Amino acid sequence: MASFTSDGVQIAYDDITPADGAKRTIVLIHGFASNRKEGWKRTGWYTAFERRGFRVIALDQRGHGESQKLYDLHAYEREQLAADVLRLMDHVGVERADMFGYSMGTRVALEAAVASPDRISHLILGGVGEKLLQPHPHVVGEPMADAMLADDPETITEPMLKSFRQFADEQGEDLKALAAMTRVRNMPFNPDALADLPMPVLVVAGQGDDGAGDPQGLARIFPHGHGVTIPGCDHFSAIPHALTKAAVFDFLDGMMDDDFPPFE
Repeated sequence: MASFTSDGVQIAYDDITPADGAKRTIVLIHGFASNRKEGWKRTGWYTAFERRGFRVIALDQRGHGESQKLYDLHAYEREQLAADVLRLMDHVGVERADMFGYSMGTRVALEAAVASPDRISHLILGGVGEKLLQPHPHVVGEPMADAMLADDPETITEPMLKSFRQFADEQGEDLKALAAMTRVRNMPFNPDALADLPMPVLVVAGQGDDGAGDPQGLARIFPHGHGVTIPGCDHFSAIPHALTKAAVFDFLDGMMDDDFPPFE
């Protein structure tokens, strides 16, 4: 396992270069309760990128996988997570790369893009849509933290919360660390800052991903944004789907520039 220290926090990562050399580099940022192996390797993304000549850099975000587990919620502020990604790029000697985040990882990728737009060539936001910029509905208590800390997952009645808890258990994740992460109250993204991002942006989500909303609705905010909906998929099934991979590679290959012009 490769690792480095990001502001005192140990971060595990993979850095894979094709045997015949890399044509370009992609940085992969997994979602909540996942990790680099589950989110990207098992779902076929490592292989897909390697076959296309990409150097693949993927980290376990702090509190996940083989990275250090922390229990202070301030350690999981979005700026901290994005800084881990940018420091990893520094550590492995990558000045500029494509970046792909999924679910919670999209928020981290967006934060990194706003902080250092010159370091990202193409930005891919998976598992999100127009609801990213909508006001959060009022929630009583801390239901996701409660779900992570429930003694018996079968007592969780809300299907999405139960799905995330079961997923975390399947991956052997640290439930206390995940609960701490869910308690962070990050500021909403500034739409004006997103509208200033210079790089091409792809927003892709499953048709049945009710928590994401319409990808096109979010894509419209970016000067060079493209939105793609994957039919027949929900939040969890969209990431390994062949149509998601097709959309991502069409975007990276520049095919959407002609077929799907940016929103005016």
